[in-house]
Amino acid sequence: MTTQPTTSGLDRPAACLVDLTALQSVLRALKLGGMLDTLDARLAQAHAGDLGHLDFLQVLCQDEISRRDSNALAKRLHRARFENSQATFEGFNFAASPKLPAAQIRDLMALRWLHAGECVILYGPVGTGKTHVAQALGHLAVRHGAEVRFFKTSRILADLAGGHADRTWNKRLRDLARPAVLVLDDFAMRELIPAQADDLYELIGERTGASMVLTSNRAPVDWYPLFPNPVVAESLLDRLINASHQVFMNGPSFRPHKRPGRVASTDKPDTH
Repeated sequence: MTTQPTTSGLDRPAACLVDLTALQSVLRALKLGGMLDTLDARLAQAHAGDLGHLDFLQVLCQDEISRRDSNALAKRLHRARFENSQATFEGFNFAASPKLPAAQIRDLMALRWLHAGECVILYGPVGTGKTHVAQALGHLAVRHGAEVRFFKTSRILADLAGGHADRTWNKRLRDLARPAVLVLDDFAMRELIPAQADDLYELIGERTGASMVLTSNRAPVDWYPLFPNPVVAESLLDRLINASHQVFMNGPSFRPHKRPGRVASTDKPDTH
């Protein structure tokens, strides 16, 4: 008695194949767009004998995981509100100035400060790449699954002030306390009024144990006189400064490279 060879569903004639239209409808209903996008290519591989049954299912599942990871990353980047979504370390020229603390910056790229709930303070003259590095650190954190928010400090203070006016201050403070990393650009630019100092005090206190990245044109030691109440300044800044990695961004300004009429260079960091 002759045994007829068995054939898999993938090897059968087209008439015996599962109705692709019905399968595609099922994938859409299950919101498996990653499988749907690559289904034709994976079927072609299976028909060619490149994929067995389990391999076929595994690669389809991996396609779906990759799509979801990509979408989640895109959403986190959107929520971060970076000024420049292209401000990454891939676009940063560490050799631009011998005064740049390249070793310190590369150490921060390991994100140990994030896992420890520590802060980073980038300070120094204007145009030395502080904002670029701050956003690049935030971008790295996003790629590692963290929620990040980027704000100009003046915008944060204005937002909290608006919360006092419309009685949403507590909600706004909770929203600012929630992300794993809060980036405050242009910190300590000018003297604070008492209400602003109090709001910063509450914000820093609410984020105890959570990471922040600050950029400033002033050294941390020069922040104290900007607060109208020395007691508030001492309490806030002692908590912030002593739990931070401080990086002095020194060197020539990169802003002349962006002067109108000059050829743009892709390996120069953003200003600040």
